[in-house]
Amino acid sequence: MPMDISGEYTFDAPQELVWEALQDPDVLASVMPGGEGFEEVGENEYKGNLKIKVGPVQGRFTGNIKLTDIVPPESYHMEVEGKGAPGFVNAEGNLQLTGQGDQTHMAYEGTAQVGGRIASVGQRLMDSSAKSIIRQSLEGLNAYLQTQVAAKQTTQPAEAMADASEDGGEMAVPTPPQTPAYKPPSQTEVAMNVAKDVASDIIPRQYWPYIIGLVVLLIIILLIVIF
Repeated sequence: MPMDISGEYTFDAPQELVWEALQDPDVLASVMPGGEGFEEVGENEYKGNLKIKVGPVQGRFTGNIKLTDIVPPESYHMEVEGKGAPGFVNAEGNLQLTGQGDQTHMAYEGTAQVGGRIASVGQRLMDSSAKSIIRQSLEGLNAYLQTQVAAKQTTQPAEAMADASEDGGEMAVPTPPQTPAYKPPSQTEVAMNVAKDVASDIIPRQYWPYIIGLVVLLIIILLIVIF
């Protein structure tokens, strides 16, 4: 099953910080839904595990990621090969970063070939699930980057005061406040977000009130039966 993947996103962090995060396998594993760890196995080549669920099909993929045509801190070409019990995926694409002051714009485009049981869910469900997983990954990366930006903002004044005390004598240097660490979403939260995004794509918006009404009616009937 062929798939076209493209989109854009704006991070609330400067370009250098975004580029560093994109090169860190530990960061990527923490922000990617279902990521179970990545390791560098060669120059600009990584290996990792990813647990995903698309409709009724779920399982673990083992994949290899290779980066080529790297132009720091602006762009690279990426090749991905993954396989597991649910099937296989082969993909390639390009990523471009553009600095916009304290923000960074990302544009990405690529193609993928998916096969095996996971392809049996159908093109529309695959497309919606892929978009949801990408969106959650980018939002997770942005949340992580915001903690890094906040950490830099709290440490810089303390470092400046420490330098001033060294030049002019003793001066009390306040301890910078603790910056909240990034907390990745649980598998349940990821699955619920995917289901919500898929429903938004597949079910026309004009039918949402009827679906909500049906759910409320079923809950009322269930309560009557129980009590």
